[in-house]
Amino acid sequence: MTRDANPLQSAAPAAPAASAAHPAARPATPFTLPARAPLLSRTGWAAFFAALILVCAVAPVLNLLVPVDSAWHLSDYLLGLLGKIMCYAICALAMDLIWGYTGILSLGHGLFFALGGYVMGMYLMRQIGRDGNYHSDLPDFMVFLDWKTLPWHWALSDSFIATLVLVVAVPGLLALVFGWFAFRSRIKGVYFSIITQAMTYAAMLLFFRNETGFGGNNGFTDFKRILGLPLATPQMRMVLFVLTGLALLGFYLLARALVRSKYGRVLQALRDAESRVMFCGYAPLPYKLSVWVLSAMMCGVAGALYVPQVGIINPGEMSPASSIEIAVWTAVGGRATLVGPIVGAFLVNGAKSWLTVTAPEVWLYFLGALFIAVTLFLPQGVLGLLRAPGPALQRIAFWRARP
Repeated sequence: MTRDANPLQSAAPAAPAASAAHPAARPATPFTLPARAPLLSRTGWAAFFAALILVCAVAPVLNLLVPVDSAWHLSDYLLGLLGKIMCYAICALAMDLIWGYTGILSLGHGLFFALGGYVMGMYLMRQIGRDGNYHSDLPDFMVFLDWKTLPWHWALSDSFIATLVLVVAVPGLLALVFGWFAFRSRIKGVYFSIITQAMTYAAMLLFFRNETGFGGNNGFTDFKRILGLPLATPQMRMVLFVLTGLALLGFYLLARALVRSKYGRVLQALRDAESRVMFCGYAPLPYKLSVWVLSAMMCGVAGALYVPQVGIINPGEMSPASSIEIAVWTAVGGRATLVGPIVGAFLVNGAKSWLTVTAPEVWLYFLGALFIAVTLFLPQGVLGLLRAPGPALQRIAFWRARP
């Protein structure tokens, strides 16, 4: 055998000369991106427009046009209760964005809710004018404390436009500053939850002090007008109810669009494996900070809609228990579902409204038992139980079989 006749070389197939010389001549494989999924399915859009009709048409007709003695009449009490629960549902939706989709449990969202309520309350107090008990241009509590002028932070409280801006700017700015230092320091998990609870507790203690100019432990109440129109009329109550419903539906569509976008997929990746996301070249700080600020602004809007419907705002709304309840609504309904937290807010607060009347001493025990039951048997919440009851039933059977 000659030197050139290597059997291994002769056995190997020779590559085509044209392909080796001109690799670009190979036919390109067509590649098409998958079609973008719709924002909502047909069933989802049907449910959305059904809710829109209920809020904008059915509820006004049942409350304003149906006679009071009719079984179909929607009472003012029930209308106010539904409006209040819809404000809570906005907070639960905001919590789902930060906890369900980003994996950050906040126990301070009650602070953002209360700040939005206080901004609106300051405007409503200025709207009282000289109709207060002391017939002064200053709010009654300032006259009682012998204040002569408004504090500096009340400067824009007589402007409705400025109030609308501050409703989202004040909670958003606080969330931006707090989140920048917290996320930049890589604080996460239970430590982040603890410092958010400490933040809202410190704010509650601050607002209890009379010298801060926020009404002390009484807060703001006895509202009379908004935009020069009386608050106590059925028509104004209905306008506030409809605005709250529209805000809830609008925030739901916004949250739905966010979580189905690339931005939302990065948030879920940060929740599941933050170190891997960083290894892929994504910086967690902008994503965490932006969704944190957005959720705070949503809570501020909810608080601003809550105050004129309920008629009072005080530091009690900043209590750690209020923030914990927001997390309970989200967990009961089902995290990372968007619809679930809304359902949870209605279920828990509906039960609270009923139990605090029929058995007020049982309510707190019921809330604690509910949270424990959801943690043990329904980790996906009520919505997860409706979608796939099998795992929940298996968990219940497992706990019953234990000695």
